[in-house]
Amino acid sequence: MNRRSILKPTQPLSVPALSGLILGLAAIAAIVASGIGYRLGWWHFVVGLRVSEWATYGAAVALALAALGLVQTRPGGTRRGLVIAALGLIVALVPVATALRWEYASRTTPPINDISTDTTDAPVFWDMPNPSDYPGAKTAALQRAAYPDLAPLRLVMPPEQAFAQALAVAKEKDWTIVANVPTEGRLEATTSSLLYGFTDEVIVRVKAADRGALVDVRSRSRLGRIDRGVNAKRIRTYLSTLQERAAEARR
Repeated sequence: MNRRSILKPTQPLSVPALSGLILGLAAIAAIVASGIGYRLGWWHFVVGLRVSEWATYGAAVALALAALGLVQTRPGGTRRGLVIAALGLIVALVPVATALRWEYASRTTPPINDISTDTTDAPVFWDMPNPSDYPGAKTAALQRAAYPDLAPLRLVMPPEQAFAQALAVAKEKDWTIVANVPTEGRLEATTSSLLYGFTDEVIVRVKAADRGALVDVRSRSRLGRIDRGVNAKRIRTYLSTLQERAAEARR
């Protein structure tokens, strides 16, 4: 008996595992390219979103292929390539999970894109391309039902100091400052989404209140009719950080 006869033949590589990894990587590349193309002006954002949508479908197929590959390459399986299958599963899961999260947010948040801590006397944008008042009672009702926790922030410090803290937090969050008017207690800024660079507008209003200052924030999206809760989350995060900074300043 020679040595070759006692060696087990090398198992073939799992085609689904390899295909899943390649397709998953291609899906991510297409999604990234859709955003880059829009930023560079190669196509309208609708085209970019459509490319991203179809890439997500491809990622779902990749996920199924990778899962089949895992079955084939498991210990005792008929194919090799367990690591490739696992990588393919992870890679494909990223865009699929992101799309599911967006879909969930679309179904569980109200169809509005303009949020304010004060819906009765909301801050007004004056230095943005399209200054406008808060949408109105219908939007306010939807906002209060979805985000009942959003409210003005009271700070126990002079309005001037509160405004300085508000400006510092905005800069810390890398917002682009558009208007900085301490005499009016008004701060306007923009921030952009990571992939497509969609612009959201934010205004912070600081005014005197009983023994301190009252801070209101309004955040809205320039494009689209829904925001999937992004603006409310931005306001919460900003006010929470501002409250922490104000507490530290008082120590």
